[in-house]
Amino acid sequence: MNKSPLLLLLLFIALALHVPTTVSVTCNPVELSPCMSAITGGTTPSSACCEKLREQQPCLCQYMKDPSYQKYISSPNARKVSSTCGVPMPSC
Repeated sequence: MNKSPLLLLLLFIALALHVPTTVSVTCNPVELSPCMSAITGGTTPSSACCEKLREQQPCLCQYMKDPSYQKYISSPNARKVSSTCGVPMPSC
């Protein structure tokens, strides 16, 4: 009995289960509200802030280009928050 086709099928199934799926992010600056006190007041960011910052990371360039949010996202405190949370600031 040739087991090669069965092993090959099992390998493909195993690989398919480990393929990361992409998650669509809805860019909504309100999601970063847990970070406002850290960004505007220089306080230590909360875990909720860091979680939201990681979620919204793909949107940061969009926020930096928006005059309404640019001053917050580009501020020194925002850079401290991103550093503390381990989220690199993008170069847009």
